[in-house]
Amino acid sequence: MNLFIFLSMKNIVLITFLLLAGSLSAQNLDIDLLRKINLNRNQNLDGTFKFISDSDTPVIFAGPLTVLSVGLINKDKPTIQKGLVMTGTLFLNGGITTIMKYSFKRPRPFVTYPEIQKLDKAGSYSFPSGHTSSAFAFATSICLAYPKWYVIAPSFAWASLVGYSRMHLGVHYPSDVLVGALIGVGCGFLTHMLGKKYLSDYPGY
Repeated sequence: MNLFIFLSMKNIVLITFLLLAGSLSAQNLDIDLLRKINLNRNQNLDGTFKFISDSDTPVIFAGPLTVLSVGLINKDKPTIQKGLVMTGTLFLNGGITTIMKYSFKRPRPFVTYPEIQKLDKAGSYSFPSGHTSSAFAFATSICLAYPKWYVIAPSFAWASLVGYSRMHLGVHYPSDVLVGALIGVGCGFLTHMLGKKYLSDYPGY
């Protein structure tokens, strides 16, 4: 599973290595890459990426709720605990992401660079990407709860597309997406470890 996570994020990690080369050059690379993605995009895919971006909220709420409901209906304590851990992951991720947004207060890219085309709603600050962090938090938590290839592959493919969609739509820098992904994955693993330690019936994969 760790290998899959690495492979699914390898392009984003390569971007990060370049971004961390220096603060000024990193900012230049950040906006240069966003310009290439946003301004040179296939406009026929605008609607598709808007749909993918908008899918984030319903998916991250429906996933844990479905697992909890199945567990409660079947009186299956391990499944209930999986749902609780998944819910905890999303709360932790949301808290960390919100704190970071209001600590760094990074303006959205279309605010600083008017040539960036804003194609979706964008509420608070830019760094990190909340859509991306929640998508990767959900993907990580459900894959740790159900470590099967047919869960892992579509989950991380979807999360990666959510992250990319935020750049395609002009509302986040690549570094926003990268850090959001890392936060989400980290929250998923942290709550999974806490579940193994403190919940007696939580599966210890």
